[in-house]
Amino acid sequence: MELFLQFGHGMMEHCYNLIQDWGSGTVILSPRDLKPEQLQTFANKINNLGGSILLDSQFYLPYGDHEKLQSHTYWPKTYTSVDFWSGSGLKELLTKVLILNRQLKCINFILPGLYAETIDDDWLIRQSDVVKTAQELEHNPLELIATVALSADATRNVDQIHELLENAKGWSVSGIYLICEHPKSQYLVDDPLWLANVLDLIAGFRLSGKKVIVGYCSHQMLIAGCASANAIASGTFLNVRSFTPVKFQAPLPGDIKQKSIWYYCPQALSEFTLPYLDLAHRQGVLSDMKSSEIISGKYADILFGSVLPSSTGFGEREAFRHYLQSLRSQTLVSRQNSFNDSITLHENLLNSAEQLLQKLSEAGINTRERGFEKAINANRGALKFLENTYSSILKRYWNKI
Repeated sequence: MELFLQFGHGMMEHCYNLIQDWGSGTVILSPRDLKPEQLQTFANKINNLGGSILLDSQFYLPYGDHEKLQSHTYWPKTYTSVDFWSGSGLKELLTKVLILNRQLKCINFILPGLYAETIDDDWLIRQSDVVKTAQELEHNPLELIATVALSADATRNVDQIHELLENAKGWSVSGIYLICEHPKSQYLVDDPLWLANVLDLIAGFRLSGKKVIVGYCSHQMLIAGCASANAIASGTFLNVRSFTPVKFQAPLPGDIKQKSIWYYCPQALSEFTLPYLDLAHRQGVLSDMKSSEIISGKYADILFGSVLPSSTGFGEREAFRHYLQSLRSQTLVSRQNSFNDSITLHENLLNSAEQLLQKLSEAGINTRERGFEKAINANRGALKFLENTYSSILKRYWNKI
């Protein structure tokens, strides 16, 4: 499984740096965060660095009023559902987005897709209309990737998930760009049914012959490797590590949040603020929180010297690059050579994370809202669901999907 970079605010230099270091990698562009002229300049540089480009047109909320999204030429000047879907609106949108994909030298064509509050007949018909209309476009050399963007409630609904998987078998696309809103706006999800259904979707799509890119992910979705996902996508701020539809509407005045510097500890699957790293230094357990250079590179090495971590100058830039470097290393090994080995790897990771978090807790090292303690059992439950539901068929087809 690969890690794609989910582009968001302030990510240009991070993408340049990481793609150059890795020598490859894929960035999913965000028109919400890039002006029309910036899209081409940024894509050219990523391509020149040896990276690849995908474009998410972010047509989730066509009634939305986000100024930057509306500045792009493909965005409809007016949108009424009847005229758009029964007239020429859909073909015009797809034609313009395809032209932009070709200009940016995208490796695949991610089709626009509406956000589904509910997976119902109307939404499924529109999904099918998008695929059929895209197939009819002339001069399209790119494989089609269907966007499936679901609300938290839809993702939790087992009947709707099964209906989606059944209908998607008829979509003539090579892949799925899967985006699932987190329940209760949680960063780390503690709902085992939601997680189980996401794995159900991934495995179902993969077994139907489609590749799967899971968008807007945190490290919690490393378990997607057990369902044989092809890639997960993540970024810097939380709004590119979880999907929030409100992000694609005009921002509210004064909607600014306080920022903190977070250190990601890969072996604990948790993030810690610098004051707690200072306490870990004082308590003699800081070395337990350092990951190997093979996983994380050297972005966070400065934290583990003889001085207090908060006095080292470790800042937002280093924290973001350390997170994405660490997550990439973990992602690359998350899908093992067999289904059983993949499950075992993730079970062992959860067990070792739990043990380390317990040790740190006994030393007073608190993870605040980004600790993985609350998510461990949800992940375990989702893995058990995957084993019980898909074990035999995934074992049989593991090396073919």
